[in-house]
Amino acid sequence: MRLRNKPWAKDKIAAYPQYVIPDPEARRGRWHELFGNDRPIHIEIGTGKGKFITEMAKLHPDVNFIGIELYPSVLVSALDKLIESELPNVRLLNANAKDLTTFFADGEIARIYLNFSDPWPKKRHEKRRLTYRDFLALYDRILSADGDIHLKTDNQSFFEYSLVSLSQYGFVLAAVQLDLHRSDIVGNVMTEYEEKFSAKGNRIYRCEALRPPQQS
Repeated sequence: MRLRNKPWAKDKIAAYPQYVIPDPEARRGRWHELFGNDRPIHIEIGTGKGKFITEMAKLHPDVNFIGIELYPSVLVSALDKLIESELPNVRLLNANAKDLTTFFADGEIARIYLNFSDPWPKKRHEKRRLTYRDFLALYDRILSADGDIHLKTDNQSFFEYSLVSLSQYGFVLAAVQLDLHRSDIVGNVMTEYEEKFSAKGNRIYRCEALRPPQQS
């Protein structure tokens, strides 16, 4: 799908530094100071238009959420939701997931959400997949000892690839749903993509993966 360019997006993002953090590198290891509490921090990589993260923040006020989105033209939609809701436990980053370890200290994050990530189906683009081993190494560093990854997608090939990649790296698969909306899981919050794909009858795949056990 072609991304609609919004040339004013960067200016709007810059106008709301209280919501879209302009200097995440300076917050590394100190995100709890920004939120003003010691609650666990969950991040969503590829937060899109922000439906998932804002709904999750409403349901879980005891958790701090950070949404990461590369494209300003998409992030402004999430910003609008945050401005409207004034949720105190959500912040946004206009940033690249490759830079996670410059934004977050080792063990600082309790959970990572990967929702409907670009599957990059061509083999030559494998390194761009958010479940490629180089990205998993970043997640391994910033996740707490008992941290985990929650992944959802409608792309079966990407899901199968991700299960293998996670397992080979050492993540422990704690839950796997091959048809999420027909499973017994409760409390599922849908993203914009999930609503669209499921309305078309697409099967939604989901898994939870625990951080690799640490060597004693």
